[in-house]
Amino acid sequence: MLPSKLVVVELFQSQGCSSCPPAEDNLNALADVPGVLALSYGITYWDGLGWKDTFATDAYTERQWRYAHHHQRDTVWTPQVYINGHTDLVGTNRAQLNEVIHQAQSAGPAIAWPAGDRVDVAASPGHYEASDVWLVRYDPRTLHVPVGGGENSGRTLDQRNVVRELVHLGEWKGNDAAFSLPAPSQPGLDTAVLVQVQGGGDILSAALQEVRDTSGP
Repeated sequence: MLPSKLVVVELFQSQGCSSCPPAEDNLNALADVPGVLALSYGITYWDGLGWKDTFATDAYTERQWRYAHHHQRDTVWTPQVYINGHTDLVGTNRAQLNEVIHQAQSAGPAIAWPAGDRVDVAASPGHYEASDVWLVRYDPRTLHVPVGGGENSGRTLDQRNVVRELVHLGEWKGNDAAFSLPAPSQPGLDTAVLVQVQGGGDILSAALQEVRDTSGP
């Protein structure tokens, strides 16, 4: 059985990294698993090695570095996966991924969506470290990305749940708090909110609100 709380699986990868497609395949499969929020972040430090990742931003590279600093490390690498911001591993081993996901724990505040442009984080008893509230918007489709250079030159990569927006909404300090959500930068993105110990710590809570583009026929 999966944990009752939503488990956040974050893959840091690059389209230019030949070791990354197997990890991306694992993440694509995890995107269909109930109770798992699978997110793919394109990082930028491979961009100068023959292929510039089409979805990478400095913000996602900085997020990976925050994790590294929190865990007292002086390097980052791909394909790296973090589970609930707590445990990291190589993303190519599906059995190991499944084991860590099944063991994942979180006991943070409840997150509610009273409106499409607002999210509420509930007060919780006990002491919590100061936490950041993050808005994550990602593309739930499977994107077929042709790569024209670098280690994966000539391949077409299937990428799913690609993160397109990462927005810091504010802080949560244990009390009831409400946060306004900016409008999405493009249609068709799904939306999640994470409550996470500041500085790249554990993800205490996560909640998903699916938002689809209904403007088409």
